[in-house]
Amino acid sequence: MTIAPTVRRNVTPWASAALALTALLTTSCAGKTSEDPAPRESSSATTPHGYVEGAKEAAEQQSRLLLNNPGTGDSRVLDLITGKVSSTAQAAGTEQLDTDGRFGYFHTAQGTHVLDSGAWTVDHGDHVHYYRAAIRDIGELSGGPGTQVRSDAAVTAATDRAGRTELYDRTELEKGSVSSLRTLPGPHTGAVIPYAEHLLALTKRDGTAKVSVYDREGEAVASPDAECEDPRGDAVTRRGVVLGCADGALLVGEKDGVFTAERIPYGRDVPAAERAAAFRHRPGSDTLTAPAGDKAVWVLDVTERAWNRVSTGPVVAVGTAGEGSSLLVLEADGALHGYDIATGEQAARTEPLLTGPQRAGTGTSRPSIEVDRSRAYVNDPKGKRVYEIDYNDDLRVARTFDVDIEPHLMTETGR
Repeated sequence: MTIAPTVRRNVTPWASAALALTALLTTSCAGKTSEDPAPRESSSATTPHGYVEGAKEAAEQQSRLLLNNPGTGDSRVLDLITGKVSSTAQAAGTEQLDTDGRFGYFHTAQGTHVLDSGAWTVDHGDHVHYYRAAIRDIGELSGGPGTQVRSDAAVTAATDRAGRTELYDRTELEKGSVSSLRTLPGPHTGAVIPYAEHLLALTKRDGTAKVSVYDREGEAVASPDAECEDPRGDAVTRRGVVLGCADGALLVGEKDGVFTAERIPYGRDVPAAERAAAFRHRPGSDTLTAPAGDKAVWVLDVTERAWNRVSTGPVVAVGTAGEGSSLLVLEADGALHGYDIATGEQAARTEPLLTGPQRAGTGTSRPSIEVDRSRAYVNDPKGKRVYEIDYNDDLRVARTFDVDIEPHLMTETGR
């Protein structure tokens, strides 16, 4: 079922011509929508580079937003190229909504429902492929609330609250089915992370969480001698895997099959309530953000191995595009604020975007910020809308999407 949302655009007069050109280019390279039939196989005797059966390659990133109302179970996919909204299977009681860039994972009391958003990016290092295909409900993974799902091109790892990790064949998910490979020895503390054709995990030994490395068969291989006290939060960057620890972060990297670990300490005593516990960053960026209590934000520059604490108003959600961009903070006043990361000064602010009062602090069913290479997205659950923000133009509201559900949970795919 496809629903046509109301899309409202806020543009400055000088931008009208640019938007018209962008619309023309989008029409020429956006590819098929989720309702279009799959493209026919190439008639060429040689399969074209980057060809994926059942998908259409596009010239630009094919971003889509997954939206969910836990109370009613209503779920939607908002295509940011076409502006169309598609209905998907009900997912009532969703406590978390995660993505690995293509698949959405709806964590409910019954398990973890998998949705293929039909939008993804393949980065080959020297060039990138963008794809779009039909939206499909795939099935269920084991786990449920508290389950942490991490993926790479070959395997998907789902770690439940008890630390049990099930591995799934990623290529089978792409074909539309759930296929379990094996259960890892454990239990593990936090997520098991596919990385560098191996699996990174934290395993409790002698009362301390230590880094463990497995091969794809689940066999332990040589691991760096590194510990992480009270681990919380993780992120995969171009520099390696970042693990949040009591004293800061642990950066685990790999070169020529050898894994190393490097500490990035806060450089100060940080109370447990003000530690970075859940990292947010733009995929492909090495700049991570996380709330630092209720009225500040941590920014971790992985390249420089440096933390910076930025004082803000009461924090609802955070994000940044990285690489010199502003720190984006959705605050309890309902407005999106932009801060200069280096100086901590506020550089821009929107009018209030959210309907009703907001609470600072962490939580899964609350407004969030999704950031890609050119835009940021903020969901207004009570107002039944999503805002598209041009963070390079003083936080200008570029588009407003009115939808027919309360989008309490949101994540972006296609990146």
